[in-house]
Amino acid sequence: MMQAIGNIRNSEQHTEHVWPLRAQAVSHIGSAYVVQGTGDFDLNDLNLVRHQFPDRHVTLDGDAITVWPTSLT
Repeated sequence: MMQAIGNIRNSEQHTEHVWPLRAQAVSHIGSAYVVQGTGDFDLNDLNLVRHQFPDRHVTLDGDAITVWPTSLT
């Protein structure tokens, strides 16, 4: 399941993305995003985020999904 970012408490609005239902907070530095969950994410959550960032490296580590920054080259 997923929910719109407007339902997540965070420091900035990122209305162009949809995040997993377990997402509690989304933060970013430059072009990188970190999605923190209320519990561990699963592969469906990871695939949801990967689908939105098809050209980016996206990793899952328990309750955090990281969308790595774009290459500077």
